[in-house]
Order: sequence, then C-alpha cells, then structure tokens
Amino acid sequence: MYLEISNPMDYHVGLYIRLSREDESEGQSESVTNQLSLLTAFAKEHKLCVFDTYIDDGWSGTNFDRPAFQRMIADIEAKKVNMVITKDLSRLGRDYIMTGHYMERYFPENRVRYISLLDGIDTGIESTANDITPFRAIMNDMYAKDISKKIKSVKHDKQRKGLFIGGKPLYGYKMAEEKNKIVIDEEAAPVVRRIFGMALEGLSCRQIAARLNVEKVPTPATYAGLNQGRTGPYAGMWSSERISDMLQNETYIGNMVQGRSKKINYKSKKCVRQPRKNWIVVEGTHEPLIDREPFDKVQQLLGSRKTTRSRTYDFLLKGLIYCHECGYPLAVINRPNARGEDCLYFVCRTYQRFTKAGVCTCHSIKEQTVTQAVIKKVREVCENYVRTEELLPTAEKAVEEANQANRQEQEAAALKVKIKSLTVHLDRMYMDRLSGILEEQDFERIYQRAKQERAALEQKLSGLEAPTYEPEKQKKLARELVNRFVDGAWSNREVLVSLIERVELTEDKHIIIHFRFRQLEAFS
Repeated sequence: MYLEISNPMDYHVGLYIRLSREDESEGQSESVTNQLSLLTAFAKEHKLCVFDTYIDDGWSGTNFDRPAFQRMIADIEAKKVNMVITKDLSRLGRDYIMTGHYMERYFPENRVRYISLLDGIDTGIESTANDITPFRAIMNDMYAKDISKKIKSVKHDKQRKGLFIGGKPLYGYKMAEEKNKIVIDEEAAPVVRRIFGMALEGLSCRQIAARLNVEKVPTPATYAGLNQGRTGPYAGMWSSERISDMLQNETYIGNMVQGRSKKINYKSKKCVRQPRKNWIVVEGTHEPLIDREPFDKVQQLLGSRKTTRSRTYDFLLKGLIYCHECGYPLAVINRPNARGEDCLYFVCRTYQRFTKAGVCTCHSIKEQTVTQAVIKKVREVCENYVRTEELLPTAEKAVEEANQANRQEQEAAALKVKIKSLTVHLDRMYMDRLSGILEEQDFERIYQRAKQERAALEQKLSGLEAPTYEPEKQKKLARELVNRFVDGAWSNREVLVSLIERVELTEDKHIIIHFRFRQLEAFS
C-alpha cells in the first residue's frame, strides 16, 4: 500500500527495529541493517524528522519488557515521539493481546501515529489494512507459539540425552569447552565437599548455613555474579533451604538433573517447580563431585529429620524417637527442672494434641535420660557383638568390594550411554533411508553392523550383575559400623543413624531399640 503523509513537520518519529534469534533464520531480509535501511529511506522520502532509532537485537516478540522498546515508551510519555514506524507488525510484537493493546489503546490515547510499512498499516488514515490488523496479530502470535513448541521439543530432546541446556551450571560445576557439557569448578568444589562433610558430621542444614554465613563464604548466586544490586537483610546469605537442595541434588554424583521447573507458557516468564517424578535425570553424564556412598549417607541423615516437626532444638535422637503406643514421633519441649535449669523433655505428640480426649499418655521423660540409655545399650550390644581387632581384615575386604561395585556401576553407566547413542544412530539411519538420503544397500550394511554392535553391548551390560547384599555381607558391614562406634564415634549422629532405624519409648518408660541389622536385633 502507498502511504502518504500530508503534514510531515508535525511528527517526531521513532524508528523501531527488533530482531530475535528465531528471526535470524529467516535470512538477511530480517536483519537489523535491512530494517534500518528500509525505515530510514521511508523517513527521508517523506521528509520526516527522526527523533531516535530504537533497536532490540536478540529479543523475542512475545516479551514487551525489551530495553529499547521501553525507552521508546518513555519518550512517548515525555511527548518526544508521536509517530512509530516498524518494518512490519511482527517487529512491534508477536503477542496479539499486547500488540492489540498498543495498537488499539495506547497509541491512540497518547496521540501516536503507528505505521507498519510492509503490512500497509497506518493508524493516521482509514484503510482496510487497518481493519485486518487484529488477524495479522493473531497470525504472528500463532507463529511465536509454533516456534516455542519447536524450541521446547529440541530442548527436551537434549535433556533426555543428558546434555546441559541451562544458563548457569549447578554451584560446583562450570561449562566445559565441549558444548552442553559441564566439568568440576575447582574453585567452588571445596565448598560443596565441605557442606557434605558437615552434613555427615551431623550438622543440620540450618547449622551449616549459619556457619557459612559467619565465615562470609559467598553464596552460589553471589559467586555467579547474580546478586549485584540486590538489597535486603537476607541478600547474599546462605539459607537452610539452599543447603537442603544442594545436599539432595544428584548432579553432584554425576547424574544430569534437569526439568526441575518450567515456564507456564511462551508468553510468561514465571516458572513453576515440577514434582520430582517429572524431573529428567540421566545417569553418568559427567564427573561426580561427591562419591555415591557419602551422598546416600547424607540422604539417610536428612530423612531421619523429616519426621521431626520442631526445628527449634537439636538432639542426638532427632527423628529417631517414637511413641511405642501410638507410633507417632515424640515431641521435645524445653522446661526448667527443680534447680531452675532448662532441660529438654520428650512428650507424646498425640497426647499433646488430644489431651482432653484421653488419647495416649504423656510419656514425659528427660531427653538426656533417654539418650544416655540408648548410647549405653548400643555400646553394650556392640561390645558383646565383636572385638575391634577382629574387624580390620573384614573392613579391608568390605572396602575392596565397595570399590569393585563402584567400578561395575561406572562401567554399566558407560555401556548404557553407548547403547542409547547407537539406538539414536539406528533411528537416524532409518529416517535417512525413508527420505531417500541413504541407499538400500548401504543402509542394510551399516544398519546390521550397528545392530550387532548394540546387541554385543547389551549382552555385556547384562553380564554386569549388581552386587547382592547377602546376610553374610550385611553382617560384615554391620561389624565395620560397630568398629567405628566402639572406637569413640558413639556420639556421632551419622553412625547412630546407620545403626538404629528407630527408638520407641513405652508408657512405662521402657526403651525399645530397632537396629537396621538383624544380627544386632538378637542382642536388643
């Protein structure tokens, strides 16, 4: 459509240019240079006074928080611009709701004339091109939605292959030279290992966070340079939630964990957390920062605290002590004793909640009394069970078996990656054959060879049997843990959680200990 401007001296023009990464695939016609040349030529031809040129390079049309676009809006508010010109309507935006808002409301209310050159749109005159503008906006929106689906599909495919597609790797890792791969960040790795070490010592997530804050250790966000300009009392501080999330992240044992959150849709920036069952986890994709055994031990320690509702007090049996009558975890309260000293007492939580209903009984007893009795009983069981000098050969053999099992797991993980790669290769060859890219003779030869190679790898994988934990092996493992206990680690929460599954307190103040190993149950 031929556009005519009868009074060019009345306008102060803003030339708006936008180019997204998706638009770059359309070729040179969508480039910033081409758009600028087209808009400048139009302004010169019609003797228009250009106030400024606004360029958003690399910004999606579904996002209206673009820096240059917002700068143009600010100039419109300041009455510096009263005409906006773009190459086509999609340059203004691809969200038909927001595009319609600016076209139908914002520009008219601020007396701004909008011109889209290739679409023939000019809000300063009456034309049929203006009437079909809403339909053009919807088509642009549908294009953006289609592009979003294609990009999401590609990203999900990369995630399923174990390729890293995030912006910043998990704290303790950094981007490798190879695309979509991560490697250990030797500068941050010691902090991660120390956090796991403190967790193994029995420190809670809150205690670990407090210690790191006292030592002024930079948080992951601060280390990555993401906290700049942020204010508030908690800015740059470690939190128990952050520590807990790190301690449970399988990325640290070499598994790629992605898909923990996702955007609501292609128009919104807001992300929502996904349930664990929807996460995409691919094993053995990179070098582990933490070994599997201490990682599993930390999960046991964290799990032992989940059933404890109060986080106010820390004590050795936290998460392990239960009421024998009702089966619920015992609560802990702080009350002064006869001498006026603060003491922790165990009480039945069911009794606390339903006292008037007469459900269960109080079970009130000093926390130290129960803890000392449990430690005494466990020491007695351990000393009767085995002597320290007898355990050294067993411990050495257990370590050797653990190392052998670890090597088998690593080899199995490598075989699974190779098998998956061959499967993808076979699928690609089949598609090439269907599309005519690969000849029938070549396809048959390559396909059979790859299929035989995959079958050989699958047979080798089936031969790698996971280590079976027989009763005798469990007995040896129990002895190794008992050895550590007898040597002075009896007050170590890690060892206590490893030995004891739960402790029950009866109404008559009797203590029942349930060990994790059947061999020890005989002595309880």
